[in-house]
Amino acid sequence: MHRNRLQKLLEFYNNEPNDPFLKYALATEYLRLNEADTALSYYQDLVTNHPGYVGTYYHLGKLYESLNRQNDATKTYQDGMKAARAAADNHAYSELLAAYNSAIGLNYEDD
Repeated sequence: MHRNRLQKLLEFYNNEPNDPFLKYALATEYLRLNEADTALSYYQDLVTNHPGYVGTYYHLGKLYESLNRQNDATKTYQDGMKAARAAADNHAYSELLAAYNSAIGLNYEDD
């Protein structure tokens, strides 16, 4: 079933290769299929070519963390916080801030 969903997404993407939502959906689907390298390429494309697509940053940061690329993760969260502020997306900003704080070892719940 997952492969059928992937095939549909790829068909849509072939018709709309610059659609950030389709890139995001493909990245998410590849991640579900444990194809982290392919997911990473779609997420990186999004932050490069669609930096205002705020939802990307959290998931890219988490992917970097899972790949033990801590510096890339924290930079991604920081970039995401800037993008969220620019978009006036306070919810995304707070999620990115929490992820950033966790990534750098600031866990307020530990107090």
